Amino acid sequence: MTTTPDITVSPDQAQREQELLERVVRSFDACESPRLKQLMVALVEHVHAFIRETRLTDAEWGAAIDFLTRAGHITDDVRQEFILLSDVLGASMQTINVNNVAYKDATEATVFGPFFVEDAPHVELGGDVSFGAPGEPCWVEGTVTDTNGNPLAGARIEVWEADEDGLYDVQYDATKRSARGHLFSDADGSYRFWGLTPTPYPIPDDGPVGQMLDAVGRSPLRASHLHFMVSHEGARTLVTHIFPEGDPIGEQDTVFGVKQSLIKRFEQQSPGTPTPDGRRLDSSWSRVRFDIVLAPAQI
Repeated sequence: MTTTPDITVSPDQAQREQELLERVVRSFDACESPRLKQLMVALVEHVHAFIRETRLTDAEWGAAIDFLTRAGHITDDVRQEFILLSDVLGASMQTINVNNVAYKDATEATVFGPFFVEDAPHVELGGDVSFGAPGEPCWVEGTVTDTNGNPLAGARIEVWEADEDGLYDVQYDATKRSARGHLFSDADGSYRFWGLTPTPYPIPDDGPVGQMLDAVGRSPLRASHLHFMVSHEGARTLVTHIFPEGDPIGEQDTVFGVKQSLIKRFEQQSPGTPTPDGRRLDSSWSRVRFDIVLAPAQI
């Protein structure tokens, strides 16, 4: 792609462009929803500002429309290219920042990602959410409390992750369910389960988003992580990950999801080391503690 040279815009040309913008903005005057009008006007103003600032060419605008068209064509019930696009532009993370205002010591939120499904199987406390997915076993435990330190019994904890090959269950088969599940915190707010030690993996990069990352010299790799979504009556639902300490990708995470507070120590255990629940493992395994603090629903 060639760089557009600096162009001095004449006053007459600038006026013509401004008049068009104002006509488009006025076209929303009859909108009955103040919020929808605000969103549409702001969108138009920013898009026009981008076009005018960069002096966007017809060919570049056509390439952008083609990119979005191809993103739509590759999207299906499993593959959501527009979420990937939002993620790699930092838009998902910024929306999360705006909608999850910091409150006391509440656990920080991060990106949702494109691979959550509603029908994850239920597992009892101490159960195994891997359901046969390949990878190193990992014992995960912690508590769920409010910001006053009160335990939250019965909090719903959804967890999901990629296997050791960097793939989620639905990437193999849309109906497959492994390396994901849901459980509920105990009366004292505690929870525990077996999962997999997280490993890094690339986001799906065989489509237009992957091509864009390659064109701009960016890696498609995500830092190793384990997804959580935690909800409880009266609390703000939390969507977050935890990231292993020392991960080589770290803040180079392609979706900008890593936050310092979410980096946790996954302690490696040798084969044969006694496990917290008496399970015998002849292979290596890891363990991590993640104490979750939920903000109130109304702040």
